[in-house]
Amino acid sequence: MLERVVAGDVPPKHHTQLRSSEGQLRYEECFTREGFDGPYTILYHQHRPHVARVATPTHGWTMPALVEGRPLARRHYLSQKVKARGRAPIDARLPLLTNADVTLSVLYPDANDPVYFVNADGDELMFVLEGGGTVHTPLGSVTFAKHDYVHVPRGMIHRYDVGPGAQHWLSMECKGGLSLPRQWRNEVGQLRLDAPYCHRDFRLPKFSGPRDEGLREVVTKRDEKLHAFAYQHSVFDVVGWDGAVYPWAFPISCFQPRVGLVHLPPTWHGTFAARGALICSFVPRPVDFHPQAIPCPYPHSSVDCDEFIFYCDGNFTSRKGVGPGSISHHPMGVPHGPHPGAYENSIGSKVTTELAVMLDTFLPLTPTQAALEVEDAGYHDSFIG
Repeated sequence: MLERVVAGDVPPKHHTQLRSSEGQLRYEECFTREGFDGPYTILYHQHRPHVARVATPTHGWTMPALVEGRPLARRHYLSQKVKARGRAPIDARLPLLTNADVTLSVLYPDANDPVYFVNADGDELMFVLEGGGTVHTPLGSVTFAKHDYVHVPRGMIHRYDVGPGAQHWLSMECKGGLSLPRQWRNEVGQLRLDAPYCHRDFRLPKFSGPRDEGLREVVTKRDEKLHAFAYQHSVFDVVGWDGAVYPWAFPISCFQPRVGLVHLPPTWHGTFAARGALICSFVPRPVDFHPQAIPCPYPHSSVDCDEFIFYCDGNFTSRKGVGPGSISHHPMGVPHGPHPGAYENSIGSKVTTELAVMLDTFLPLTPTQAALEVEDAGYHDSFIG
């Protein structure tokens, strides 16, 4: 939730009449968070937004079987070797790791969504490793490109159009909501002057008024099950809206990294906050500049968090054998750190070119069968040297 935005036609005061130039009454929809106590957006429709017939879903993805009881070890999954490719985004998602707070998936879409989708289980955050496109919502459309984050709020109707060329996306489904970390905001909610990004960095939806794409099916995901509803009218019939809940895109290159005399903890790279997770952006930057600094991340025992890193680009100082699309999963209870030689060899370096997305989760992440199919079996022992 960034700031209030208003677009199109809205009445001077909420919960009052809005009519067309011909006198037609518009239908107000309150899109609320945390019951009625949190951020909200109010939409004004040409038609009643809650009139739809129950239908049978024709699209959607399924959660692969979970794999329980594995030995505790550092893991490496090669998402670039996933065989399930193509299809529309609504069908292409392949979950790899999950817990009660987040589900982490990859997808390689190559077609536009043929139906609308509502995720009633969580806020969606995509990171686009390769490709780009547009996400369409009743509030307008957001274009996105390579190395963008793309956010769609929980419960919002949307549909993806996929751009040309190869696509490789990371999906982060945040079941307890997604927000900006509190430490980057002042007391009125504005991003602080010392925050690692500003409001101008976020690409907001472009509203063009009501439109009809000819689609009538809305697939809704709730409790990991798919449901569907059939509408008689376009769900993109909004004439105006205002509020603080809406989709956006954020280029990871707009994140302003902090550097210091010595190595700073990952919290300084915190970009988005979710229930039970902190999402961090590692971007190219100068490294620590104390005369005796060791720029490489130090070995550490994170006893309360699982660490998930999605590698995107550049030279990964602390890791060998990883590349764009690699996923490392270092579970709580196992000390982890740089590969043999990386710690020592980093001394004297001035910059790092790494680009990566990291999540620290407070609940253990469980792999799916799909993750095991692309696992690097020798990864844990590669730290022995």
